[in-house]
Amino acid sequence: MDGSTLWAALALVLVFEGLFPLLAPRGWRDTFRKLLELRDGQLRFFGLCSVGLGLLLLLLVT
Repeated sequence: MDGSTLWAALALVLVFEGLFPLLAPRGWRDTFRKLLELRDGQLRFFGLCSVGLGLLLLLLVT
């Protein structure tokens, strides 16, 4: 993997992160409000699940 692959991956993250507020701003805002109400442990669990799923997908793709 070279530097351009890393930058391409980061660019795709920005594209995907921007799609939801672009297409459904009210839904994005409501979801963000619900996230703010979660306890730290719940947020950490979701973060752990996201990291695990991302690593699993990375292993499957490469």
